[in-house]
Amino acid sequence: MIRVRTLCPTHRTGDVVELLRAEPGATHVVVLPGAAVEPAGDLVEADVARESVDGLVEALRALGIERDGGIELALLETVLSRAADRAEEEAPGEAADAVVWQELLARTGQEARLTVTFTVMLTIACVLGAVGVVTDSTVTVVGAMVLGPEFGPLAALAVAAVRRRPALAREAAAALVVGFAVALLVTTAGAAVGRAVGAISGTALRDLDQTAFVYQVGPVNLLVALLAGVAGMVALLAGSGTGVLVGVFISVTTVPAAGFAAVAVVLGAWPQALGSLAQLAVNVVCIVAAGIAVLLLADRRRRAAAARIRPQKPHAG
Repeated sequence: MIRVRTLCPTHRTGDVVELLRAEPGATHVVVLPGAAVEPAGDLVEADVARESVDGLVEALRALGIERDGGIELALLETVLSRAADRAEEEAPGEAADAVVWQELLARTGQEARLTVTFTVMLTIACVLGAVGVVTDSTVTVVGAMVLGPEFGPLAALAVAAVRRRPALAREAAAALVVGFAVALLVTTAGAAVGRAVGAISGTALRDLDQTAFVYQVGPVNLLVALLAGVAGMVALLAGSGTGVLVGVFISVTTVPAAGFAAVAVVLGAWPQALGSLAQLAVNVVCIVAAGIAVLLLADRRRRAAAARIRPQKPHAG
């Protein structure tokens, strides 16, 4: 369950309480009059089944609580209560399939920012991908896939498109463009040094039986990228653990393709460089497109849930 903590002006407290009492998925409703100091008002708390949270939050926002007070969501790992069990049973749908949009926006917003950590991790992953390609080592290539943090901004782009958040889209796009630009520059410089000292031979990109998939674009790559985008977005929506997302990282060829392109440019293998960049572009577009499709379906469910809970008319005061 999720604890919904509402800071509301005193004249809105009655509306909030009525809203919570009318929601079958809500229980443990607590009102602390005058507990809020800044902004001033009352504190109203309730434990809500995950599948009821999104519609409830939309109804609270329609009352102006977000503007005049505040709404906080906190995940409850363990709740021992018959009332809570009853609320989860009466809430429509299944908790595993429920979407809490505000939680998703907060999570993707954090992962979409261009930070030093993001840039460093993406650069290291790109260099590892280049090493894996040069040595024809699938293990190293898979390691680069797991290490790459690019799925966060890709997911944020899909969320921004569906929820119409241009600021989030700009942040995610900046993280991807600048992050990959830095990673490619560093990897290219490293490949050039390796070529100069003889660590990378001019024939390093020949007979790549194990890693040829990195630069060879085909229908299988397209399908894998689409499925990975669907799986990753479903995992984010359901609040699943990192296991599913790690599988998504291993499935898509983004970071290894960037690393391969850097090495190919240094060695003058332009057809392979263009192929790997095309592979990168195909994976990025397919992941975002698949994510948008999943979110559009989830948004239809959100609208249905929001329509089920109608905000009460505010009391005069």
